[in-house]
Amino acid sequence: MRELADTVVLVTGSTDGLGRAVAMRLAQGGATVLLHGRDAKKLASTAKELRDASENDRVRTYLADFSSLEDVRAMAHEVEAENHRLHVLVNNAGVGSGKPAGTTRQESADGYELRFAVNHLAGFVLTLRLLPLLRRSAPARIVNVASAGQYPIDFDDVMLERSYDGTRAYRQSKLAQIMFGFDLASRLPAEEVTVNSLHPATFMPTKIVLEQHGHSVDTLE
Repeated sequence: MRELADTVVLVTGSTDGLGRAVAMRLAQGGATVLLHGRDAKKLASTAKELRDASENDRVRTYLADFSSLEDVRAMAHEVEAENHRLHVLVNNAGVGSGKPAGTTRQESADGYELRFAVNHLAGFVLTLRLLPLLRRSAPARIVNVASAGQYPIDFDDVMLERSYDGTRAYRQSKLAQIMFGFDLASRLPAEEVTVNSLHPATFMPTKIVLEQHGHSVDTLE
């Protein structure tokens, strides 16, 4: 059954874990699936796997490193140029509290704290750049893969330059993502675009969870 045959969906971070599983289900449902990843080989192999498993050729790929806002902007331009419609944007790409170097503060290409940059700023920029396309495709939906684990933002040290902890950085970035979702939802007519943030599950066997904890509790099924 191809119940999603007329639906175009962009899933960021779709070469691993939850993003990959979501993209597979969408492809099997007949949607046009726009895959995103930062590794060209993994992106190509994921696209082939989805096409073969779903017998759906409407799978496209977009390469971008979300630690670079220039890459994010370029990807948004490419998506808009190649697609006349976009019904769903799933902001799933992210960096967990473990690797890379969870106990060591790192910066993005633009000089922002890495987790804040990838987990919040990249999705923020991508969403706003694609918002006109989403509104033209109404009714449309934005889904932010967030977390129940959040931490208050210290606005005197947003980039955690004075005191760094990977878990705090991750949780702070997720709160920022959720706050943006609430604000955007209040500004958009619900009949055009709905905005939702979700906690997907606890300890699924995703790359982020396995790298940090070494085990899982929930499944991707």
